[in-house]
Amino acid sequence: MTQAIHIDIKNEDWLSGIRSFFTTVMEKAGIDAILIPTRLSVKNRIMPTLVSDPARLAEADPLSPAFPVNGAQQLAKLTRLPAGGKMAAVLRPCEIRAFNELVKLNQGKRDDVVIFGVDCPGALSNSDFRTFADQHETPDAATRAFCAAAFSSDPIHENLTLTSACRSCDHPTPDGADIAVALFGTDSTKGLTARAHTEMGETVLTGLDLPPAEAVPPQQKTVIAAMLKQRKQYRKQMFTAVEDATGSIHGLSTYLADCVNCYNCRVACPVCYCTTCVFTTDTFCHEPFQYLQWARRKGGVKMPTDTLFFHLTRMAHISTACVGCGQCTNACPNDIPLSDLFSFVAHHTQGAFGYGAGLDLSQQQPMCGFEKEEYGEVVGLN
Repeated sequence: MTQAIHIDIKNEDWLSGIRSFFTTVMEKAGIDAILIPTRLSVKNRIMPTLVSDPARLAEADPLSPAFPVNGAQQLAKLTRLPAGGKMAAVLRPCEIRAFNELVKLNQGKRDDVVIFGVDCPGALSNSDFRTFADQHETPDAATRAFCAAAFSSDPIHENLTLTSACRSCDHPTPDGADIAVALFGTDSTKGLTARAHTEMGETVLTGLDLPPAEAVPPQQKTVIAAMLKQRKQYRKQMFTAVEDATGSIHGLSTYLADCVNCYNCRVACPVCYCTTCVFTTDTFCHEPFQYLQWARRKGGVKMPTDTLFFHLTRMAHISTACVGCGQCTNACPNDIPLSDLFSFVAHHTQGAFGYGAGLDLSQQQPMCGFEKEEYGEVVGLN
């Protein structure tokens, strides 16, 4: 079995090298289709695309800072039931973790899909990406400019501000992938390395007939350690700001005051999976006289109602599974920093259970099983 292979790179062009690699994967590994970020033909934008024709991979762009949706949702749709062929998917680390959570919830399956991951320096918000992309003649030029900044020894240029979720992410490497492509600490003149993390990954790499890779780049650990140190400092400051802002009902209400109940955050969230959400049922379809009663009792009632209750319900529902991808903030029309708040809550919730969402596919989710000794001080058994 082959554990790692070398990806040849010409003229320090990672993007072309990555495209060539995935073309080889489709042609030699028996892959019928691959879910991969791809440039749209109708506009210079990047979206997850299920590609069955290897020629279409000339438009693939898994290195772009575009992150319009969390691909875990799309992969769950493709694997929930047998698709009639072998598929692969190229996902960011947070997408892999989100998909693992969906697998645990029986919303998708990993059996018939090979997951590829690429080291992730972060992404731009949808609006920032559009501005950034439009500053370049082609989408490829935009991606190459981003990679030159993101993977250099210098900090990313100030006009390339990553999302808050990415700046606070402490899992930038795709450890949960079947095959991971290393970029951090890599010398672009010497090619890239794809390393298998699972038996399925080893089988795929063996069939590609590519040369074996050398040892892990010596700078990789140093680069990642420096990045994590910076991100942990940012996250600490972010959590302090969130705690100060939302430490009371009044503070939380102020934080969420711009919410208009569009439910975009719920739709964009990869682990908010319920087919029918309670907030779209008759439970929250109040009769007109109820609104009038509330207004009379309080002197006035904010419309739409139930905005605070909606977010509190979401926190209780998904805090154990939140992977901090930031799509809730990305989808909010009023730019509420929802990801900061939900990451803060998830950090404490998952910490209380000793759980890391999506990190270990074999680890059972909190509150999904019986523990003989758990929270005795809460239930009064101590």
